[in-house]
Amino acid sequence: MPSLIFRKGLDLKHAVAGMLAESYHSAIVERIKAEDFTYRAGRLTVHLAREFGFCYGVDRAVDYAYQTRERFPDRQVFLTGEIIHNPHVNDKLRAMGIRFLSDPGEDVERLDAADVVILPAFGVSVAALQQLERRGCTLIDTTCGSVLNVWKNVRRYAEGGYTSVIHGKVWHEETQATASQAVEYGGKYIVVFDRAEAGVMCDFIRNGGDRDAFAERFGKAASPGFDPSRDLDRIGLANQTTMLMAESLDIGEMVRSAMVARYGEAGLADRYQAFDTICSATQDRQDAVVGLLKQHAVDLMIVIGGYNSSNTANLARICAASRPTYHIADPECLVSADQIRHRPVGIKTEVTSSGWLPSAGPLTIGLTSGASTPDNLVGAAIATLTTLCA
Repeated sequence: MPSLIFRKGLDLKHAVAGMLAESYHSAIVERIKAEDFTYRAGRLTVHLAREFGFCYGVDRAVDYAYQTRERFPDRQVFLTGEIIHNPHVNDKLRAMGIRFLSDPGEDVERLDAADVVILPAFGVSVAALQQLERRGCTLIDTTCGSVLNVWKNVRRYAEGGYTSVIHGKVWHEETQATASQAVEYGGKYIVVFDRAEAGVMCDFIRNGGDRDAFAERFGKAASPGFDPSRDLDRIGLANQTTMLMAESLDIGEMVRSAMVARYGEAGLADRYQAFDTICSATQDRQDAVVGLLKQHAVDLMIVIGGYNSSNTANLARICAASRPTYHIADPECLVSADQIRHRPVGIKTEVTSSGWLPSAGPLTIGLTSGASTPDNLVGAAIATLTTLCA
Protein backbone atom coordinates (compact mmCIF):
# COMPACT_ATOMS: atom_id res chain seq x y z
CA MET A 1 0.00 0.00 0.00
CA PRO A 2 1.53 3.38 -0.99
CA SER A 3 2.45 5.80 1.79
CA LEU A 4 0.11 8.64 2.63
CA ILE A 5 2.12 11.89 2.40
CA PHE A 6 1.14 15.20 4.00
CA ARG A 7 3.05 18.14 2.53
CA LYS A 8 0.86 21.08 3.57
CA GLY A 9 0.23 20.47 7.23
CA LEU A 10 -2.71 18.67 8.80
CA ASP A 11 -5.24 21.51 9.18
CA LEU A 12 -4.50 21.82 12.91
CA LYS A 13 -2.51 25.06 12.93
CA HIS A 14 -4.92 26.81 15.29
CA ALA A 15 -5.06 23.79 17.58
CA VAL A 16 -1.31 23.88 18.27
CA ALA A 17 -0.75 27.65 18.15
CA GLY A 18 -1.03 28.00 21.92
CA MET A 19 1.46 25.20 22.59
CA LEU A 20 3.95 26.71 20.14
CA ALA A 21 3.65 30.16 21.71
CA GLU A 22 4.08 28.72 25.19
CA SER A 23 7.15 26.76 24.11
CA TYR A 24 8.97 29.35 21.99
CA HIS A 25 7.53 32.86 22.42
CA SER A 26 9.39 35.57 24.37
CA ALA A 27 7.72 38.70 25.70
CA ILE A 28 11.07 40.43 26.21
CA VAL A 29 12.04 39.82 22.58
CA GLU A 30 8.77 41.30 21.37
CA ARG A 31 9.37 44.35 23.55
CA ILE A 32 12.90 44.80 22.19
CA LYS A 33 11.63 44.61 18.61
CA ALA A 34 9.11 47.34 19.42
CA GLU A 35 11.89 49.51 20.84
CA ASP A 36 14.02 49.64 17.69
CA PHE A 37 15.72 46.30 18.45
CA THR A 38 17.57 47.84 21.39
CA TYR A 39 17.51 46.86 25.07
CA ARG A 40 19.00 48.85 27.94
CA ALA A 41 19.39 47.92 31.59
CA GLY A 42 21.90 49.74 33.80
CA ARG A 43 25.32 49.66 32.16
CA LEU A 44 24.18 47.09 29.58
CA THR A 45 22.98 47.87 26.07
CA VAL A 46 22.01 45.03 23.74
CA HIS A 47 21.49 45.58 20.02
CA LEU A 48 19.50 42.79 18.43
CA ALA A 49 19.93 42.02 14.73
CA ARG A 50 16.83 43.00 12.75
CA GLU A 51 16.53 39.51 11.28
CA PHE A 52 17.27 36.60 13.58
CA GLY A 53 15.89 33.34 14.90
CA PHE A 54 13.28 31.04 13.39
CA CYS A 55 12.96 31.41 9.63
CA TYR A 56 9.77 30.53 7.80
CA GLY A 57 10.95 27.04 6.88
CA VAL A 58 11.96 26.17 10.44
CA ASP A 59 8.79 27.65 11.91
CA ARG A 60 6.74 25.59 9.44
CA ALA A 61 8.63 22.37 10.22
CA VAL A 62 8.16 22.72 13.98
CA ASP A 63 4.51 23.66 13.48
CA TYR A 64 3.95 20.52 11.37
CA ALA A 65 5.61 18.35 14.02
CA TYR A 66 3.25 19.67 16.69
CA GLN A 67 0.29 19.20 14.34
CA THR A 68 1.39 15.62 13.73
CA ARG A 69 1.45 14.78 17.43
CA GLU A 70 -1.99 16.36 17.79
CA ARG A 71 -3.43 14.51 14.78
CA PHE A 72 -2.05 11.07 15.73
CA PRO A 73 -2.12 10.93 19.55
CA ASP A 74 -2.39 7.12 19.66
CA ARG A 75 0.14 6.24 16.97
CA GLN A 76 3.90 5.99 17.07
CA VAL A 77 5.41 9.16 15.60
CA PHE A 78 9.02 9.28 14.43
CA LEU A 79 11.46 11.79 13.00
CA THR A 80 14.13 10.57 10.59
CA GLY A 81 16.64 12.63 12.60
CA GLU A 82 16.83 16.12 14.06
CA ILE A 83 13.99 18.21 12.63
CA ILE A 84 16.27 21.27 12.79
CA HIS A 85 19.71 21.77 14.27
CA ASN A 86 18.67 22.99 17.70
CA PRO A 87 18.90 20.65 20.72
CA HIS A 88 16.32 22.66 22.71
CA VAL A 89 13.64 22.15 20.04
CA ASN A 90 14.54 18.50 19.44
CA ASP A 91 14.41 17.71 23.16
CA LYS A 92 10.92 19.24 23.38
CA LEU A 93 9.77 16.96 20.57
CA ARG A 94 11.24 13.93 22.36
CA ALA A 95 9.38 15.00 25.49
CA MET A 96 6.16 14.93 23.43
CA GLY A 97 6.80 11.27 22.64
CA ILE A 98 8.21 11.77 19.14
CA ARG A 99 10.99 9.25 18.59
CA PHE A 100 14.10 9.84 16.48
CA LEU A 101 15.13 7.12 14.06
CA SER A 102 18.69 8.39 14.43
CA ASP A 103 18.69 7.50 18.14
CA PRO A 104 20.31 4.24 19.36
CA GLY A 105 17.98 1.25 19.24
CA GLU A 106 15.66 2.63 16.56
CA ASP A 107 15.38 0.82 13.24
CA VAL A 108 13.59 1.88 10.05
CA GLU A 109 13.03 -1.76 9.14
CA ARG A 110 10.77 -2.21 12.18
CA LEU A 111 8.32 0.46 10.94
CA ASP A 112 5.00 -0.44 9.34
CA ALA A 113 1.87 1.18 7.93
CA ALA A 114 0.63 2.10 11.42
CA ASP A 115 3.61 4.40 12.02
CA VAL A 116 3.94 8.10 11.24
CA VAL A 117 7.29 9.57 10.16
CA ILE A 118 8.17 13.27 9.94
CA LEU A 119 10.74 14.33 7.35
CA PRO A 120 12.94 17.23 8.56
CA ALA A 121 13.26 20.76 7.20
CA PHE A 122 16.45 19.95 5.27
CA GLY A 123 14.86 16.92 3.61
CA VAL A 124 16.03 13.32 3.26
CA SER A 125 17.89 11.46 0.57
CA VAL A 126 16.03 9.73 -2.22
CA ALA A 127 17.10 6.34 -0.82
CA ALA A 128 15.80 7.18 2.67
CA LEU A 129 12.45 8.31 1.26
CA GLN A 130 12.11 5.17 -0.83
CA GLN A 131 12.88 3.02 2.21
CA LEU A 132 10.12 4.72 4.21
CA GLU A 133 7.68 4.40 1.33
CA ARG A 134 8.39 0.66 1.17
CA ARG A 135 7.43 0.40 4.85
CA GLY A 136 4.07 2.02 4.04
CA CYS A 137 4.38 4.68 6.77
CA THR A 138 2.31 7.86 6.83
CA LEU A 139 4.79 10.64 5.97
CA ILE A 140 4.72 14.27 7.06
CA ASP A 141 7.04 16.19 4.75
CA THR A 142 8.40 19.44 6.27
CA THR A 143 11.16 19.94 3.68
CA CYS A 144 11.83 23.66 3.32
CA GLY A 145 10.77 25.33 0.08
CA SER A 146 14.26 26.78 -0.37
CA VAL A 147 15.72 23.28 -0.27
CA LEU A 148 13.12 22.07 -2.77
CA ASN A 149 14.18 24.91 -5.08
CA VAL A 150 17.77 23.69 -4.99
CA TRP A 151 16.60 20.14 -5.75
CA LYS A 152 14.61 21.39 -8.74
CA ASN A 153 17.71 22.96 -10.25
CA VAL A 154 19.93 19.98 -9.50
CA ARG A 155 17.42 17.73 -11.28
CA ARG A 156 17.43 20.18 -14.19
CA TYR A 157 21.22 19.98 -14.35
CA ALA A 158 21.18 16.17 -14.29
CA GLU A 159 18.60 15.93 -17.04
CA GLY A 160 20.60 18.38 -19.17
CA GLY A 161 23.88 16.49 -18.78
CA TYR A 162 25.47 18.96 -16.33
CA THR A 163 27.43 17.95 -13.23
CA SER A 164 26.11 19.64 -10.10
CA VAL A 165 28.82 21.49 -8.20
CA ILE A 166 27.36 21.89 -4.71
CA HIS A 167 28.82 24.41 -2.28
CA GLY A 168 28.12 22.69 1.01
CA LYS A 169 29.22 20.35 3.76
CA VAL A 170 29.34 16.78 2.51
CA TRP A 171 28.35 15.45 5.95
CA HIS A 172 25.29 17.72 6.24
CA GLU A 173 21.87 16.10 5.79
CA GLU A 174 20.72 18.76 3.33
CA THR A 175 23.74 18.39 1.06
CA GLN A 176 23.46 14.60 1.13
CA ALA A 177 19.80 14.87 0.14
CA THR A 178 20.62 17.32 -2.66
CA ALA A 179 23.40 15.11 -4.00
CA SER A 180 21.02 12.14 -4.06
CA GLN A 181 18.68 14.10 -6.32
CA ALA A 182 21.44 14.46 -8.91
CA VAL A 183 22.17 10.73 -8.91
CA GLU A 184 18.48 9.78 -9.00
CA TYR A 185 18.07 11.76 -12.22
CA GLY A 186 21.13 10.23 -13.87
CA GLY A 187 23.56 13.04 -13.10
CA LYS A 188 26.90 13.55 -11.38
CA TYR A 189 27.84 15.79 -8.46
CA ILE A 190 30.81 17.09 -6.53
CA VAL A 191 30.65 18.92 -3.19
CA VAL A 192 33.11 21.73 -2.45
CA PHE A 193 33.29 22.97 1.12
CA ASP A 194 35.04 26.30 0.66
CA ARG A 195 37.07 28.51 -1.66
CA ALA A 196 40.16 26.35 -1.19
CA GLU A 197 38.42 23.19 -2.40
CA ALA A 198 36.76 25.14 -5.19
CA GLY A 199 40.22 26.36 -6.18
CA VAL A 200 41.53 22.80 -6.50
CA MET A 201 38.59 21.89 -8.71
CA CYS A 202 38.99 25.04 -10.82
CA ASP A 203 42.69 24.33 -11.36
CA PHE A 204 41.71 20.93 -12.77
CA ILE A 205 39.13 22.54 -15.05
CA ARG A 206 41.77 24.95 -16.39
CA ASN A 207 44.76 22.67 -16.65
CA GLY A 208 43.74 19.07 -16.14
CA GLY A 209 45.79 17.06 -13.67
CA ASP A 210 46.23 13.84 -11.74
CA ARG A 211 42.87 12.05 -11.64
CA ASP A 212 43.98 9.75 -8.82
CA ALA A 213 45.03 12.68 -6.65
CA PHE A 214 41.73 14.38 -7.40
CA ALA A 215 39.81 11.24 -6.45
CA GLU A 216 41.75 11.01 -3.19
CA ARG A 217 40.84 14.62 -2.37
CA PHE A 218 37.17 14.44 -3.35
CA GLY A 219 36.39 10.71 -3.27
CA LYS A 220 33.83 11.02 -0.46
CA ALA A 221 32.44 14.26 -1.88
CA ALA A 222 31.66 13.14 -5.43
CA SER A 223 29.22 10.81 -7.13
CA PRO A 224 30.23 7.16 -7.76
CA GLY A 225 32.62 6.78 -10.68
CA PHE A 226 33.31 10.51 -10.85
CA ASP A 227 35.96 11.32 -13.46
CA PRO A 228 37.10 14.97 -13.37
CA SER A 229 38.44 14.76 -16.92
CA ARG A 230 34.96 13.91 -18.15
CA ASP A 231 32.54 15.21 -15.53
CA LEU A 232 33.78 18.78 -15.16
CA ASP A 233 33.23 19.75 -18.79
CA ARG A 234 29.63 20.89 -18.15
CA ILE A 235 28.73 22.35 -14.74
CA GLY A 236 25.62 23.55 -12.94
CA LEU A 237 26.11 25.44 -9.70
CA ALA A 238 24.08 24.79 -6.54
CA ASN A 239 24.55 25.26 -2.81
CA GLN A 240 23.50 24.12 0.62
CA THR A 241 21.00 26.82 1.60
CA THR A 242 22.67 27.62 4.92
CA MET A 243 26.16 28.36 3.61
CA LEU A 244 27.80 31.78 3.76
CA MET A 245 26.23 33.77 0.94
CA ALA A 246 29.37 35.72 0.04
CA GLU A 247 31.36 32.50 -0.24
CA SER A 248 28.73 30.85 -2.47
CA LEU A 249 28.84 33.85 -4.80
CA ASP A 250 32.65 33.84 -4.85
CA ILE A 251 32.74 30.14 -5.67
CA GLY A 252 30.27 30.69 -8.48
CA GLU A 253 32.51 33.33 -9.98
CA MET A 254 35.58 31.11 -9.54
CA VAL A 255 33.89 28.27 -11.45
CA ARG A 256 32.62 30.58 -14.16
CA SER A 257 36.10 32.07 -14.68
CA ALA A 258 37.65 28.61 -14.86
CA MET A 259 35.14 27.51 -17.49
CA VAL A 260 35.81 30.65 -19.55
CA ALA A 261 39.56 30.06 -19.29
CA ARG A 262 39.13 26.48 -20.54
CA TYR A 263 36.40 26.88 -23.15
CA GLY A 264 36.14 30.60 -23.89
CA GLU A 265 33.18 32.95 -23.54
CA ALA A 266 31.56 31.51 -26.65
CA GLY A 267 31.43 28.03 -25.13
CA LEU A 268 30.14 29.16 -21.74
CA ALA A 269 26.43 29.09 -22.55
CA ASP A 270 26.51 25.35 -23.23
CA ARG A 271 28.90 24.46 -20.41
CA TYR A 272 27.95 26.49 -17.32
CA GLN A 273 24.63 27.17 -15.59
CA ALA A 274 23.85 28.90 -12.32
CA PHE A 275 20.50 29.69 -10.76
CA ASP A 276 19.92 31.68 -7.59
CA THR A 277 19.53 29.04 -4.87
CA ILE A 278 20.68 31.15 -1.93
CA CYS A 279 18.01 30.97 0.78
CA SER A 280 16.48 34.42 1.33
CA ALA A 281 16.17 33.83 5.08
CA THR A 282 19.84 32.87 5.36
CA GLN A 283 20.80 35.93 3.34
CA ASP A 284 18.55 38.22 5.39
CA ARG A 285 20.13 37.06 8.66
CA GLN A 286 23.65 37.47 7.31
CA ASP A 287 22.81 40.93 5.92
CA ALA A 288 21.24 41.92 9.24
CA VAL A 289 24.29 41.05 11.29
CA VAL A 290 26.52 42.94 8.85
CA GLY A 291 24.20 45.91 9.24
CA LEU A 292 24.30 45.68 13.03
CA LEU A 293 28.11 45.71 13.05
CA LYS A 294 28.19 48.74 10.74
CA GLN A 295 25.58 50.69 12.67
CA HIS A 296 26.64 50.02 16.26
CA ALA A 297 29.99 50.08 18.07
CA VAL A 298 29.50 46.83 19.97
CA ASP A 299 32.11 45.54 22.39
CA LEU A 300 31.36 41.90 21.63
CA MET A 301 28.91 39.67 19.74
CA ILE A 302 26.87 36.76 21.01
CA VAL A 303 25.47 34.30 18.47
CA ILE A 304 22.96 31.75 19.77
CA GLY A 305 22.27 28.43 18.07
CA GLY A 306 23.12 24.76 17.88
CA TYR A 307 26.78 23.99 17.32
CA ASN A 308 25.83 21.75 14.38
CA SER A 309 23.77 24.52 12.79
CA SER A 310 25.48 25.62 9.59
CA ASN A 311 23.70 28.97 9.29
CA THR A 312 24.48 29.82 12.94
CA ALA A 313 28.15 28.97 12.48
CA ASN A 314 28.28 31.27 9.46
CA LEU A 315 26.76 34.14 11.43
CA ALA A 316 29.54 33.64 13.97
CA ARG A 317 32.13 33.66 11.17
CA ILE A 318 30.86 37.03 9.94
CA CYS A 319 30.95 38.55 13.44
CA ALA A 320 34.34 37.09 14.40
CA ALA A 321 36.00 38.86 11.49
CA SER A 322 35.71 42.19 13.34
CA ARG A 323 34.58 41.63 16.95
CA PRO A 324 35.16 39.27 19.87
CA THR A 325 32.44 36.70 19.20
CA TYR A 326 30.92 33.94 21.30
CA HIS A 327 28.81 31.26 19.62
CA ILE A 328 26.77 29.69 22.42
CA ALA A 329 24.37 26.77 22.17
CA ASP A 330 21.89 28.13 24.72
CA PRO A 331 21.62 30.66 27.60
CA GLU A 332 23.07 28.17 30.09
CA CYS A 333 26.42 28.69 28.37
CA LEU A 334 26.52 32.13 30.03
CA VAL A 335 27.93 30.55 33.17
CA SER A 336 28.97 33.70 35.04
CA ALA A 337 30.37 37.17 34.54
CA ASP A 338 33.78 35.49 34.33
CA GLN A 339 33.09 32.24 32.47
CA ILE A 340 31.34 31.37 29.21
CA ARG A 341 31.02 28.08 27.33
CA HIS A 342 31.16 28.57 23.58
CA ARG A 343 32.43 27.18 20.29
CA PRO A 344 35.09 29.36 18.68
CA VAL A 345 34.96 29.81 14.91
CA GLY A 346 36.89 27.05 13.17
CA ILE A 347 36.92 24.74 16.20
CA LYS A 348 34.58 21.75 16.47
CA THR A 349 34.40 21.49 20.25
CA GLU A 350 32.97 23.65 22.99
CA VAL A 351 35.47 25.45 25.20
CA THR A 352 35.19 27.46 28.42
CA SER A 353 36.71 30.93 28.41
CA SER A 354 37.36 33.25 31.33
CA GLY A 355 37.31 37.02 31.56
CA TRP A 356 34.89 37.37 28.68
CA LEU A 357 32.64 40.05 30.18
CA PRO A 358 34.11 43.45 31.14
CA SER A 359 33.47 43.92 34.85
CA ALA A 360 32.87 47.67 34.91
CA GLY A 361 31.76 50.56 32.75
CA PRO A 362 29.22 50.78 29.95
CA LEU A 363 28.92 47.60 27.90
CA THR A 364 27.37 47.23 24.45
CA ILE A 365 26.63 43.73 23.16
CA GLY A 366 25.39 42.74 19.72
CA LEU A 367 23.19 39.66 19.61
CA THR A 368 21.79 37.42 16.89
CA SER A 369 20.61 33.85 16.57
CA GLY A 370 20.48 31.19 13.92
CA ALA A 371 17.42 30.28 11.89
CA SER A 372 16.76 27.25 14.10
CA THR A 373 16.86 29.16 17.40
CA PRO A 374 13.53 30.03 19.03
CA ASP A 375 12.86 33.45 20.57
CA ASN A 376 12.54 32.09 24.10
CA LEU A 377 16.26 31.21 24.10
CA VAL A 378 17.13 34.71 22.91
CA GLY A 379 14.97 36.22 25.64
CA ALA A 380 16.51 33.98 28.29
CA ALA A 381 20.02 34.95 27.17
CA ILE A 382 19.19 38.66 27.45
CA ALA A 383 17.73 38.12 30.93
CA THR A 384 20.92 36.31 31.99
CA LEU A 385 23.11 39.09 30.58
CA THR A 386 21.09 41.63 32.56
CA THR A 387 21.78 39.69 35.75
CA LEU A 388 25.47 39.23 34.99
CA CYS A 389 25.93 42.96 34.28
CA ALA A 390 24.07 44.18 37.37
